[in-house]
Amino acid sequence: MSIDGYIARRDGSIDWLSAVEREGEDYGYKKFIDTVDTVVLGRNTYDVILRSNEWPFEGKRCVVLTHRPASSRHGEKFFSGKPEALLEQLGKAGCRHVYIDGGTAIRGFLATGFVDHLTVSVVPMVLGSGIPLFAEGISERSLVLEESRAFSTGLMRLRYRMGTQSRERRATPTAHASRR
Repeated sequence: MSIDGYIARRDGSIDWLSAVEREGEDYGYKKFIDTVDTVVLGRNTYDVILRSNEWPFEGKRCVVLTHRPASSRHGEKFFSGKPEALLEQLGKAGCRHVYIDGGTAIRGFLATGFVDHLTVSVVPMVLGSGIPLFAEGISERSLVLEESRAFSTGLMRLRYRMGTQSRERRATPTAHASRR
């Protein structure tokens, strides 16, 4: 997200992320995504990903949260229910580590209390307006900083464990929300 908390411009554009793109630097993404068995995307994020030349979730179970009709291009499934119901289904299917991406999706899962970790990569850019990562409706909660790492591009990656307000999660997979 930008320093002022936006994940995209008002029109959904993420062109400003190019400011921190460097050949050979993935900011730990490959190492992280290799631990994930399921990806849950918000519909707008999914639509942006489809515009790129490659599908970044090959070999992963992928679920897209949407109320709009869609056709699967890479074996992804579509879901329009509550986050709790999706996590219950994924847990029954044997999923253990779920990666959530997309502003609305992240906010929806944070509101349930089923997110165990939150990673935010802060790009050294002030947008002034746009689509916020966080918005009203999310309950107050404490976070515990587990890792912070500064990169030469000015990007700062912050990894938090959710505080004690998170719900008990015996039968549901670990959910990890992440956004840059």
